Amino acid sequence: MRKVGAPGGQGQAPSGMGALGRSGVVLLTYVLAALELTCLFMQFSIMPYLSRRLGLDSVAFGYQQTVFGVLQLLGGPVFGRIQCPVIVAFVVTLLGALLSVTCIPASTKGASAHAQTTLPGRPKASVFDLKAITRLLLQPGVLPVFLVKVICGLPIGLFMVMFSIISMDFFQLEAAQAGYLMSFFGVLQMVIQGLVIGRLSSHFSEGDLLRASVLVFSVVGLAMALMANVFHFCLLMPGLVFSMCALNVVTDSMLTKAVSTSDTGTMLGLCASVQPLMRTLGPTLGGLLYRGFGVPVFGHVQFAINFIVFLVLWRQPVPRKMGKAQ
Repeated sequence: MRKVGAPGGQGQAPSGMGALGRSGVVLLTYVLAALELTCLFMQFSIMPYLSRRLGLDSVAFGYQQTVFGVLQLLGGPVFGRIQCPVIVAFVVTLLGALLSVTCIPASTKGASAHAQTTLPGRPKASVFDLKAITRLLLQPGVLPVFLVKVICGLPIGLFMVMFSIISMDFFQLEAAQAGYLMSFFGVLQMVIQGLVIGRLSSHFSEGDLLRASVLVFSVVGLAMALMANVFHFCLLMPGLVFSMCALNVVTDSMLTKAVSTSDTGTMLGLCASVQPLMRTLGPTLGGLLYRGFGVPVFGHVQFAINFIVFLVLWRQPVPRKMGKAQ
């Protein structure tokens, strides 16, 4: 006697998934994301050295990165044909675009009872629907968490967009050495985000992890203001990466839980826009700060901002549990 189940049987791929199936689509998505990030960081690594070879100072480099951030924020990819890694990045990105067009289905949700649909009476939101974004931010528990995400991410964002210049001028690293340092940063990020954050989230609440990330950010900022060489920075890396991973994971989780299922995609897109926003505003501001005050100013700013946010979170903690809004 055949068991009653979903139409088409349990072994078949969900409707709209195509030949790859759900697991294949998820795996291909991870591969495409890895390719895109690899190419992006290849570009980030070579652009400062190329800019220095062309005679640009730190402020001019900041203006250049601001233009790039504006284009990234608007969704327009910018490619160059100057160095071999950039050509490789272009080819791999083009290959990823072809794979996504040919292999990723138009609908990854399939026909199910939990499919996200537009609620009756609510107009379909456009890409830049400011009313929809404002409505999401004004929902209970959303705006404070989003502000914490943006404010605490600003100081480290300023430092990271200027890191290539800092690695050349302050740490006196060659291009290959800077690449090894960024590889170490990436390995730490994979280990901490993949192993540490998951284990901590099963023992502590999201509010506790959020306060811990902000506190560690503040301590690391104070240490960054005192560091003198690349060895000191390597010692600070675990705490820095933990704070970044915990802040991003916890705030994204809290924000998606605070909105309805149909608004989850919009909220995730809003969270993803924070990084391009940092790349738009950060280079110019970071270049001016670096030229005027040097590397310690990034640590001072990070310590001051995160310590103030930590005091606010200590006096007015976020809700311990935020269920999915209906």
